[in-house]
Amino acid sequence: MRTWRPILAVAALSLSLAACGSTDTPAETAASAGPWQFTNGNGEVVKADKTPTRIIAHAGEAAALMSFGIKPVGIYADEPVKTDPNLKGLDLTGIEILGEEWGKIDVEKAASLRPDLIVADWWPAEKAHSGLEEGVDEKSKKLKELAPIVGASQGKSILDLAEGYENLAKSLGAKVDAPEIAASKKRFEDALAKFKEATAAKPNLTVLAMSPSDDKVYVANPAYAPELLDFQQWGLKVVNPDTPDPGFPYWENLSWENADKYQPDLILWDGRSYTETANAEWGKKQPTWFAIKAAKAGAVVSWPAYWLHTYGHFATELEKLTTAIKAADENIGS
Repeated sequence: MRTWRPILAVAALSLSLAACGSTDTPAETAASAGPWQFTNGNGEVVKADKTPTRIIAHAGEAAALMSFGIKPVGIYADEPVKTDPNLKGLDLTGIEILGEEWGKIDVEKAASLRPDLIVADWWPAEKAHSGLEEGVDEKSKKLKELAPIVGASQGKSILDLAEGYENLAKSLGAKVDAPEIAASKKRFEDALAKFKEATAAKPNLTVLAMSPSDDKVYVANPAYAPELLDFQQWGLKVVNPDTPDPGFPYWENLSWENADKYQPDLILWDGRSYTETANAEWGKKQPTWFAIKAAKAGAVVSWPAYWLHTYGHFATELEKLTTAIKAADENIGS
């Protein structure tokens, strides 16, 4: 999660791969014998004599692999798997759950799975993979000693991220041209066309991605949020904050007294804390929240903050956002 915490750079990870593990559990996938290689999100190439089959993955990355038929032996998540949006509706039978809180991974249990690959996003701003950033439990960082870590980079587009995991799945033996995968991509393309049509119909609509908390209001910086960059590229006017935190540039941090620094027409609310009643509740808890005209008008919609990994999930979120754009008033913030 791109939570609000101090971040320091971490060292680059070792990428030597030792072939290990058996092929006798239902959590593994059929793949070619090898050799195998994949270009990691940090640009380094990971190679192996054999194609990895015993995979531990971070939640969103696991969802991406499973969308292509690759089932990991273990998953670690940043929240309970029952509420993680990546994992809803997925059959997790036979998969060991190694953590359900950011920064806490059961490495002993992970080691018992004899992994030969760990799959986790690469975060350029933090120079670390998901679950191994600065601030996590030190014991959890020992996960990187069990097997090499690879993952697509959280960069300029969710489409790039999805394609990165499609390439990884293909390298692991998945049939990425299967009919159900083509149908998921087609649904995304249809949702995207409708999203672009809605934004074109309201060229003056401004939106701001936000996340309120007890002590501050956080304004997302699209430069470090690939889904927001996609929205901008597709015609939505997502506001870029003036002064992102130099130490953790995902956000600009506003005091509650300055919550109304920006006046968008529509608020994109961090989906990790969004509920149907959250807007009204924050208005009662922090009256300056309603100093934002869009908040006062109830012009808010959930923003899929930092979790999207698949074409299907992106299609669903675009459909929700398109509905909100169609209902939005371009003049609320003026």
